[in-house]
Amino acid sequence: MADDGTVTSSLNLDGTGADSLPTATVISQYVKDLSVENPNAPAVFGWQDAPQLEVQFNIAANTIQSDVHEVEIKIQLNARADAGVAYIVDLTYAGLVGVRNLDEAQTHGFLFAEAPRILFPFARRVIADATRDAGFTPVLLEPIDFNGLYLQQLAEQAAAQQGASVNDEPAGHA
Repeated sequence: MADDGTVTSSLNLDGTGADSLPTATVISQYVKDLSVENPNAPAVFGWQDAPQLEVQFNIAANTIQSDVHEVEIKIQLNARADAGVAYIVDLTYAGLVGVRNLDEAQTHGFLFAEAPRILFPFARRVIADATRDAGFTPVLLEPIDFNGLYLQQLAEQAAAQQGASVNDEPAGHA
């Protein structure tokens, strides 16, 4: 089969022997930081009212090398009841992501939409285990549409930039 040329022709070598196909992949993933606070234990286990859960998350990306980036999902849970704080969980779950032969817009989209989507189920499991191990019902976070949020933020930024450019025009010109 190697005689038909398909093995070497599908490599897409750029003449230098380097693979020139676009590539984006998660190399490794890990818990970067995890903090679980149960400040009112053991009294919290006798509270009658169910705590209200507040969830916040943020995505960050840092360049490690030219083609390797660290993507972080930061998740903070705050569970509060009338009697006080039930628990607080802070998690930074990260992954090393390799990106090669993608333009800047594609790289940015992968780092802030696709990579978090890939990493999130593992961060979700860490949160569930942490809340269970703290003595509470495991918190199973709802799936997050990272791509939708990313596109929404791009649209908001474009609108803000367009609004700024309209405001920058000299008075009297339409």
